[in-house]
Amino acid sequence: MTLTGAGYYSFVAMVTSAVIYLVAFAAFSAEWASARNLDDGNPVTDLTRSETDRLRVDKFGRIGVALATIGLLTHLAGVVLRGIAAQRAPWGNMYEFVTTAMLFVAIGALVLLTAKGMRWLGLPVTLLLTVGQGLAVTVFYVDVAPLVPALHSVWFVVHIVAASISGALFNLGAIASILFLIRGRAERRGTLHGYLARIPSAQALDRFAYRAHAFAFPLWTFTIAAGSIWAEFAWGRYWGWDPKETWSLITWVVYAAYLHARSTAGWRGRPAAILAIIGVITFWFNFVGINLLVSGLHSYAGI
Repeated sequence: MTLTGAGYYSFVAMVTSAVIYLVAFAAFSAEWASARNLDDGNPVTDLTRSETDRLRVDKFGRIGVALATIGLLTHLAGVVLRGIAAQRAPWGNMYEFVTTAMLFVAIGALVLLTAKGMRWLGLPVTLLLTVGQGLAVTVFYVDVAPLVPALHSVWFVVHIVAASISGALFNLGAIASILFLIRGRAERRGTLHGYLARIPSAQALDRFAYRAHAFAFPLWTFTIAAGSIWAEFAWGRYWGWDPKETWSLITWVVYAAYLHARSTAGWRGRPAAILAIIGVITFWFNFVGINLLVSGLHSYAGI
């Protein structure tokens, strides 16, 4: 690893953001843990809970939001400095793709975390950011290098930005879908207590997941279209069933099925949520797994 100038400070900022996200995750974990016996769904016993306990829960949550904000700022600095060091858009390899995708996740999450009643996103999102940034700086890191000729296109930039934004929304929608399954099961069993009783209802989580996916799906469609235009510029054809192209289409099909399921009687709720989770798995396999396991025209974007 050769690090100098802006490249060195970029790497330091990336590592720092991963550590801060981890500490923020610990703060949100403390928030959930301290609320374990705060709300048991019984209005009578809830009234006897100490206001001090409630303030403690809120304090951990506010600390988590503050730390996540600091993590976002250092993360943003790392991406910007990487671009300065490379003298190009910092999206030329998997390390840069992952750190950029995580940045969009962090931005979207922080916007939502500052909204009333949305702090339930803190724990799962900071876990995702910790794992994503941690893998980026420990496994996927590569030194700054010039772009290969195939990447010298404005459509490449458009393609990556659209993919990162839609990916961030897919991940937020998947988080809501997972919590929908957990909260819905507790509602059916009548076992709501602790922090689970403080997050939105299963119906509200399902609605949030649908809105995130409904916004992301057209962007993902545009991502594939922009990638096809870029492919024609780079390789002289719009579509060639390259492994990454194929898995992009698989991801599109899964999310199309999800949106169709949400509008079809009998497929709403749990089946649709499972489709959303399958969708984000195909997205990450395409985003990371294909680069690691399969050779193709996109192999220059590997680690």
